[in-house]
Amino acid sequence: MIAPDQLTDPTLRAFVTAVNAGDRSAFSAVLAPGATMSDDGSDRDVAQWAEKEIWSSNGHMDVTSESDGGLALVVDYRNDTWGEMRTAWRFVTDGGRITRFETGQA
Repeated sequence: MIAPDQLTDPTLRAFVTAVNAGDRSAFSAVLAPGATMSDDGSDRDVAQWAEKEIWSSNGHMDVTSESDGGLALVVDYRNDTWGEMRTAWRFVTDGGRITRFETGQA
């Protein structure tokens, strides 16, 4: 397990910390305006997805590994809807903000 404060990329540190703290403001602050995302290969609206998969279901990320300079994570993700599953996350950042992320089962 990699503690969020030990992640290589500071932007991803902020993202994981925000998710685990249930901090919507910090989550929004780390996303660039117009940020996009996909879940299991399907593009989703970031705000709607986050409400369902993180905020209303107590989402939590336990990072098990990182690669690609810290921009790719393997995570044991859990929430009240789906339980726990191993997921892969890939991020695109620009200027310290996330412009796109993709997640899906690993």
